[in-house]
Amino acid sequence: MCIAAFIWQAHPLYPLFLLQNRDEFHNRPTEPVAWWDGCDVLGGRDAVAGGTWLGCSRSGRVAFLTNVLELHALPEARSRGELPVLFLESPKSPKEFAEMLVKEAHQYNGFNLILADISSKSMVYISNRPKGEPVVVQEVSPGIHVLSNAKLDSPWPKVQRLKLNFKEQLDTYGGEDEIPVEGMLEKLMRDTVRAEKSGLPGICSLDWEHNLSSIFVEVHTPLGCYGTRSTTALTVRANGEVSFYETYLEDNIWKEKTVNYRILKAEAY
Repeated sequence: MCIAAFIWQAHPLYPLFLLQNRDEFHNRPTEPVAWWDGCDVLGGRDAVAGGTWLGCSRSGRVAFLTNVLELHALPEARSRGELPVLFLESPKSPKEFAEMLVKEAHQYNGFNLILADISSKSMVYISNRPKGEPVVVQEVSPGIHVLSNAKLDSPWPKVQRLKLNFKEQLDTYGGEDEIPVEGMLEKLMRDTVRAEKSGLPGICSLDWEHNLSSIFVEVHTPLGCYGTRSTTALTVRANGEVSFYETYLEDNIWKEKTVNYRILKAEAY
């Protein structure tokens, strides 16, 4: 499970400003943000399946992923974490890649995938759920959006809460001011308030959904602690400067790392 809030092509300083929490078992081997060997991919890495939940490239491509909350998963399915990597390494536009993926989407468990190309101002959302329905491919409109474990901007309590708080924070700093990334991340993505049980979607057990209903998740299970184990702020400025700031758990200690770079051939956005 993960949750991401972002503003796309609707801020004078930032074509893209993205905050994302990654929820996973704390004992699952994971590598923090870095440039990957042999390819133009910047992101964290799942050391088990080899993919990522959020990545970007020097050419101005961005991809991020969440799982869909559902009861049954296919053990033989392909790893969803490979999808952002395949896009980042592809020459296809977001829409072209999404349309190609439609043919193979059934090979994965439920996913929500956002693909963006900063240079062409193109962003596409694709999901292979609900089961039995056509794969969703849609252009993402300029503005504020939240992606959790249902469709983009689904009215789940945690989605509505994060969207409202995100908008309030953006309004506080104003359109012409720099946004203090670390402060924004702390105020929005460390929120442990859980939803009222009456407002939950009713897909899994009520107790499990309630445990997952906060923006920042921490649940103790028989398999170990599950919850938010990294938080990322990805900012892309109008001049092509990119900052990937990540706080992450390593050996039960919160650490942080920032990688900055400039998009190649970034003349104007």
